[in-house]
Amino acid sequence: MDGIVSDVGVGVKRGSDELLSSSLYNSPNSGMSSISDGTSNGSDSKKFKVEDAPPSRVLHIRKLPNEATETEVIALGLPFGKVTNILTLKGKNQAFLEMGTEEAAITMVNYYTAMTPHVRNAPVIIQYSTHKELKTDSAGNQRAQAVLQAVSAAQGGGMPTSGSSASESALTPAPSPVLRIIIDNMFYPVTLDVLQQIFSKFGTVMKIITFTKNNQFQALLQYSDPVNAQQAKLALDGQNIYNACCTLRIDFSKLVNLNVKYNNDKSRDYTRPELPAGDGQPGVDPSVAAAFSKDSSSLLGALSPLSAAAAAAAAAGRVALGHSGAGGVLLASNLNEEMVTPQSLFTLFGVYGDVQRVKILYNKKDSALIQMADANQAQLAMSHLNGQKMYNKIIRVTLSKHQTVQLPREGLDDQGLTKDFTNSPLHRFKKPGSKNFQNIFPPSATLHLSNIPEDITEDDLRVLFSNAGGTVKAFKFFQDHKMALLQMTSVEEAIQCLIDLHNYNMGKNHHLRVSFSKSTI
Repeated sequence: MDGIVSDVGVGVKRGSDELLSSSLYNSPNSGMSSISDGTSNGSDSKKFKVEDAPPSRVLHIRKLPNEATETEVIALGLPFGKVTNILTLKGKNQAFLEMGTEEAAITMVNYYTAMTPHVRNAPVIIQYSTHKELKTDSAGNQRAQAVLQAVSAAQGGGMPTSGSSASESALTPAPSPVLRIIIDNMFYPVTLDVLQQIFSKFGTVMKIITFTKNNQFQALLQYSDPVNAQQAKLALDGQNIYNACCTLRIDFSKLVNLNVKYNNDKSRDYTRPELPAGDGQPGVDPSVAAAFSKDSSSLLGALSPLSAAAAAAAAAGRVALGHSGAGGVLLASNLNEEMVTPQSLFTLFGVYGDVQRVKILYNKKDSALIQMADANQAQLAMSHLNGQKMYNKIIRVTLSKHQTVQLPREGLDDQGLTKDFTNSPLHRFKKPGSKNFQNIFPPSATLHLSNIPEDITEDDLRVLFSNAGGTVKAFKFFQDHKMALLQMTSVEEAIQCLIDLHNYNMGKNHHLRVSFSKSTI
């Protein structure tokens, strides 16, 4: 029975940093109940037996507020993939949500382990159900199905097909596909690409124009469909892009179509990648333009190694994280204990944050504690690296109960298993507003190389990366030859190369910088 599995929620204050507004749509309550989980209610009065349930695409949601609507429950699952069914148990303050795939459900549970979901400002608990699929009574569940159809249609960029009043009430007509966006408290730079990454979660972004007006950074953003613009406004208005700053203020624009003349770092038409860059503005690399011109409704554009569900979690880690309540320490397990070192973990996890300390456990050398600079960076690293292959083993990354990684007592030899990187010069994110904040991508087979000396050739780099293990599939220099894209045959090979060759001394004090790229060659 459901209700006996362990709580996955961790107490967290979200406030204005909620990922999805708990009142995403206004939909009247409805009462229905066709399956029971054997618990009398969703309150704390009952003690639940702690027991691990196997992953399932059906999720059991408890402690819902009395006034919670079906749409608000569905909204919990939308960032992680398609929601295929819902059943609410109104008298018990519970619901069952069926995701399209088990992978989407796993990603959703993993994310909400660190970030407690809230509905109407009340924390709720999400767990795997013992049901493998949701069979609902069509007569009693008709209203919920209508709401599900309306929300799913909006998520996919289409209009609801049902003519029922339930479908119509879930979404009111949007006045325009163009949004006007103002960024308040802009302590870090917000780029056009950052806006595209955030807003593409709600539909295909066609065009963006950025400008400064009244000393405020503003943008106009056009969707392919007004419904997508409405969804984005409802979900993102008032949210913070970065923790406690860069607040989005969103309204509908009076314009219904944007006229973009140039593709550069100030404006972009994703439907016309061939547009010129304009007067002295940095242009868009053709490979990047090709990636952006693909279907951006998969949340982050062209992300070959990640499914849309995993990409959703990655974006959720980046967008509007708020105060996670958890520390910045991660537990990495199933490591290759013959190969792994504190330095290799520092380099890999350092792609997603500034690693402070690493400790490989003395009595369990296939596990390590990794302390990031803060909880946001820990969430980012976990979202991107959990399930990736490192040294031929699929690693598991979870949040640790530890708040810090302890250094060994002075004079105690711990065989080099603990290392302090607090003052490392290799931290990517130490400088506030660094461009590296906008260049965080999931592990991919394509690597971005920079700081390449002038006399280094394509062949030199091909040999270097081949020797690190693997095969170089494709290579492309940027115009100035200081940067390049290099594609390995697999993500695992690219991870290995990044660990081995980031900060590699190329001579003349040129240390190679290696990052994962969102582009393909």
